[in-house]
Amino acid sequence: MKHIDPARYLEQPFGQLADLINAHAVNQPERIALDDSAEKLSWAETAALVNRIAAQLQADGLQKGQAVAILGTTTVRYALAYLGAIVAGGCAAPLTTSATPTQLANMMRDSGAMHLFIDNAKRAELLESGEALPALKHVMLDRAVDDAPMIFDWMAEEGAMPADPEVGPKDPYNIIYSSGTTGTPKGIVHSRQMRWYHAAVGEATGYGKPGQVTLLSTPLYSNTTLALFTPTIAYGGTIVLMGKFDCQRWLELAQAHRASHTMLVPVQYQRLMDFDGFDDYDLGSLTHKYCTSAPFSAELKAEVLKRMPGGLIEIYSMTEGGVVCILLCHEHPDKLHTVGIAWGGSEVITVDEQLNRLPAGEMGELVGRSQTMMSGYKNQPEKTEEASWYDENGDRWQRMGDIGKVDADGFITLMGRTKDMIISGGFNIYPRDLEEALMAQWGVADAAVIGVASRQWGETPVGFVVAEAGVTLDPEALKAATNATLGKTQRLSELRLIDELPRSHIGKILKTELRDMVGET
Repeated sequence: MKHIDPARYLEQPFGQLADLINAHAVNQPERIALDDSAEKLSWAETAALVNRIAAQLQADGLQKGQAVAILGTTTVRYALAYLGAIVAGGCAAPLTTSATPTQLANMMRDSGAMHLFIDNAKRAELLESGEALPALKHVMLDRAVDDAPMIFDWMAEEGAMPADPEVGPKDPYNIIYSSGTTGTPKGIVHSRQMRWYHAAVGEATGYGKPGQVTLLSTPLYSNTTLALFTPTIAYGGTIVLMGKFDCQRWLELAQAHRASHTMLVPVQYQRLMDFDGFDDYDLGSLTHKYCTSAPFSAELKAEVLKRMPGGLIEIYSMTEGGVVCILLCHEHPDKLHTVGIAWGGSEVITVDEQLNRLPAGEMGELVGRSQTMMSGYKNQPEKTEEASWYDENGDRWQRMGDIGKVDADGFITLMGRTKDMIISGGFNIYPRDLEEALMAQWGVADAAVIGVASRQWGETPVGFVVAEAGVTLDPEALKAATNATLGKTQRLSELRLIDELPRSHIGKILKTELRDMVGET
């Protein structure tokens, strides 16, 4: 193993996560690296297990850059499989647990994986569905079943080390699949260089310092989680993982572990603020509280600042990349209505409906670029192009999907979304997918779905349906039948019957009028 100083190593333009993991095992072997309450591992144990997993992946024939699929509840072993894939030279492909069996099968095929690390609950769900699954080698995250070995029985012998995969900056690090796709999913590919930028955030952020603990309650298949997971691993901190968010349990863990860093989506902050007994817990160890993934109201930011210790940092970006905006809420209480300023060399401009660059300060569609841009959508170059904007020099920028403006101080205010994407509980829901599911039901002539404000979820999908002539529809039965075909995070919360959908003169559904209808009730 290389003897390196992780903090100095991370000052390089590029490096290998494997070197950092092994360095932590040498420099702080007894410090806890991963803890999910059921299982916890020191850095020495973590490095040894990650290396054995990586060595076995290579022995099984994993090729450089090949995907390794992972499906299950977030646990220590899930994290080990993820890190093992990276160290082996592969590409981690965590799959969304809320996706339908059909969606998951499509993701597996699209990824090109040969391995699937999975827990018993998800494996049983897939097998019971009857969905035709690709022939991947199953490795169980919890216990062996049938011909699928448990991860610790499958991995290479004690002391095994993987061969140097000789990966470079452009090689893939991970694929994150967009939620809410009914056909071929969009796999967002991130390069190792992109993740290196995510990891090397600097010592001032506090990662890896003595006593530094990151508490994570969002899943490892989400870029939201990786925003803190990656630098904590890189700097050798401690990560406490929750398989599912629960207010009381989160507060207990934050207090017991003296958590210093955490990432929560807005709906989780709201639930904590609403939780009886919140003020009874000692959260004085918190220094860095992060938020991303969904609209974060100025009112909620102000309440969090008032009631929770430590700094509050909002991150605005996309899994695809583009501009990265940071709002240090504790330093700018007069800017809580914004998402902050372009950060770390990021750039953002606005364009009009014809995609022409607008003068500075004018409201328009946001396009941005940064060091953390995706490589593209896997196997879907046409989708990558649709999401791109090119400047006069031919440089690619990411279309952010939002309407916004930049004030005189450089702070960005979001005015609305160019697309009608719904963000519910931190997860993206695409109305078109739900509309297609509704249209597939018997007796439906027309359908539209919008997002409405929800205290519980931030936003929630509401559907409108027009029945075929002579057909009487039961909205509750129709909603249940439709939801049965959707992923858990996609499901409609309400379905309304309507005589006719409001449309413009060119036939476009006027969703603003549908939102007004909801607002009238």
